[in-house]
Amino acid sequence: MPWVAGWATCSAGVDVATAQASAVQDLIDVFGRLPGIGPKSAQRIAYHLLKADAEESRRLAAAVVAAKERVGFCSRCFNLSETEICALCTDERRDTHVLCVVEEPRDVIAVERTREYKGRYHVLGGAIDHLQGVGPEQLKIRELLARVDAENITEVIICTNPNLEGEATALYLGRVLSVPGLTVSRIASGLPVGGDLEYADELTLGRALEGRRTVDHPAPAD
Repeated sequence: MPWVAGWATCSAGVDVATAQASAVQDLIDVFGRLPGIGPKSAQRIAYHLLKADAEESRRLAAAVVAAKERVGFCSRCFNLSETEICALCTDERRDTHVLCVVEEPRDVIAVERTREYKGRYHVLGGAIDHLQGVGPEQLKIRELLARVDAENITEVIICTNPNLEGEATALYLGRVLSVPGLTVSRIASGLPVGGDLEYADELTLGRALEGRRTVDHPAPAD
């Protein structure tokens, strides 16, 4: 390949970006903008694709395009879905009176892996983070409150991440969900503070669900 020859002839004093073909650098830059992908990982992924056969690259490109075109959000719980209402919301075997509130669609998968939860979900689309300009208005909290009323929900399990943003979101939800007849619980502290649900193992997250506690409602200010 032409870019391989370029690497063989470049001297130690040549800038790396100059030594690489611009198309290669563009590919590395694209991967480098993905969450959790550092410069070296982006470079390895780009080189792997360039070494792979053309069909593998076409499959990857087609999969990305198909996902963007076909996948949206469930109009009820806001989980990822290829239909207006996702399969979890239409599954009649699940408890329709319990909602597990998570931050992102990937957290639904993390909870499902535990096999401890049989209710339905509500995806907020993030967490309260005032430093990043994310307040309750930017999250699916109004929709959550509407579901509690419309679907006769008896328990809401707050399953936000055990970090500052997740705790702030849990406290806010505990206040706005303080209504008669509704149990509001928070997953127990079996998860590392500062961690994300998607990286928790099934046993730890399962125990956290089993040991969830009722949220204490703070006394109103004078």
